[in-house]
Amino acid sequence: MLIEPWLDAAAESAAIPLARARPNGLTAMSLLEDSRTGTGTCLHLFDGPYVTIKQRRRDIPDCGQRLMVWLALRRSPVDRNVAAGLLWPAVDDRRAAGNLRSALWRLRGAGLELVDCTNTALALRAEVTVDVHIAADWAQRLNAGCPGDGDVRLVPWFAQATNLLSGWDDDWAILERERLRHRTLHAFEQLSRMLRMGGRYTEAVRAAQTVVAADPLRESAQYALIEAHLAAGDVAASRHAVQTYSRLHTRAFGVEPSPRLLGLTSSPDVPPPVTPE
Repeated sequence: MLIEPWLDAAAESAAIPLARARPNGLTAMSLLEDSRTGTGTCLHLFDGPYVTIKQRRRDIPDCGQRLMVWLALRRSPVDRNVAAGLLWPAVDDRRAAGNLRSALWRLRGAGLELVDCTNTALALRAEVTVDVHIAADWAQRLNAGCPGDGDVRLVPWFAQATNLLSGWDDDWAILERERLRHRTLHAFEQLSRMLRMGGRYTEAVRAAQTVVAADPLRESAQYALIEAHLAAGDVAASRHAVQTYSRLHTRAFGVEPSPRLLGLTSSPDVPPPVTPE
């Protein structure tokens, strides 16, 4: 069995925690702030990957980046052979295992002791905060209709969460990019509705506009935007949104949007458009 030369035998056989804690609500936001204000260790996949330790940025060696990112996205211990085979698929098992050992050694040499190891498994250390986890968990709570304290607000990571690891072409990276993008788009639609129901109409419009800008043909986002405009009493903006989307949809698909969306501004409760004299 292959063991890193720098690993103490006792530490190598230590058990890896079976699950990482998943902070929620305001606690999660606070953990992310910790990496910016001087406490804690954070692995940043947004605009990364890189690490901050006590507010200091630390670059990850090139040979260790894919390993760190993959472990972070897995969120649980993984078999060493599986990790080696997936991250270095173009070489045989022995060479892949050697590449894994080299990556771990170089991470440690760079002062980034963020991976727990046993003879058979690897995991990101439980005390490491990962920005993608915070964003994904936030989106999951909103999509489930169970927001935590501090969740119902515009968050700053939309652009990064909808384009995770841009330029990475590994199958697992593409899958996670699409998964987080879908979850985030839906979460911002839910956020717009929650803000609207709370009377925070300007923020509701902004949340919906954010999704529309990212995916103009997404009808559910257009629906949320029109509803937010109507709730704010901006009938003109709601009609403009319907007309703009109708033209865009017709050009793209050759048919109009759903009658349900087109009917939003024709409700008896919506004043008729003003006809210029």
